[in-house]
Amino acid sequence: MLARSQYYLLAALAASFVASLFSGSFNSYFLDVAVTCGINITLAVSLNLINGYTGQFSLGHAGFMAIGAYSASLLTTNFGGKLLPLVGGQTWIFFPLALYAGGVVASVAGLLVGVPTLRLRGDYLAIVTLGFGEIIRVLLQNVDAVGGARGLIGIPDYTTLFWTFGLAAITVYTVWALVNSTYGRGFIAVSNDEIAAEAMGINTTRYKITAFVVGAFFAGLAGGIYAHFKQYIAPQGFGFDKSIEIVVMVILGGMGNNVGVIIAAILLTVLTETLRQFGDYRMILYSLLIIVLMIARPQGLFTWTGWKRKSA
Repeated sequence: MLARSQYYLLAALAASFVASLFSGSFNSYFLDVAVTCGINITLAVSLNLINGYTGQFSLGHAGFMAIGAYSASLLTTNFGGKLLPLVGGQTWIFFPLALYAGGVVASVAGLLVGVPTLRLRGDYLAIVTLGFGEIIRVLLQNVDAVGGARGLIGIPDYTTLFWTFGLAAITVYTVWALVNSTYGRGFIAVSNDEIAAEAMGINTTRYKITAFVVGAFFAGLAGGIYAHFKQYIAPQGFGFDKSIEIVVMVILGGMGNNVGVIIAAILLTVLTETLRQFGDYRMILYSLLIIVLMIARPQGLFTWTGWKRKSA
């Protein structure tokens, strides 16, 4: 007998599959916005595990997204001709394997960054993760094997609504199930009071590393989805601005509130597109709106008095 949350997951996967079947009749612009919303949901929910539920402050999520995007793209672009025949030429098998590989590489990077740095807290951790993201961007700009500053072109168009929102549904379910498990209560303990958690015998460093690795894995998967939708990626697309955009989604949605983060990811994606008509003033208006929202609702747009984490 499946749990209710598993039925929700299956329903979301089925809805994504049906929508993907009819995506050919959708307006290409609205399809682009929809896919971007799905990618941002995955990025925001995965960062919510780190910044929201575990109480850390990471600014390097775009770096993990970049690692996943480039790793998956190199597999499908440079090695696709050799690897695709091994799965009978079936892209529906090859593509998720490439995405998984990109996610694994991103999670390994998260582990390598997390082990030496996650003993830090607050602003110090934010500075280190910000530096990591910039290091990744600069390395990609200077490595000709991945296109350098020109970017990587010729990426196959494998992304569909099914892959995009299927991944988003799996991300939401995984984070929810992890946090609401017996083991996952340790994440909330670390967030509430790290010193008290350590005094109770909880290995706070292990929990922070776990959150970092899981978050990086899903950010890498989102990067792969993004790359195979745009069919072109460049280091400039994974800079500090992208990391801040994801952090804003988490903060506005409500730290540790998955439902709020999902809504905020969709609203901010649509808001960005709506403001394009203002040209060069778009980012000024966007920033002013964010400032007003942060002043009016510092606890997040979708966090209300009496709300409890376990309902997320």
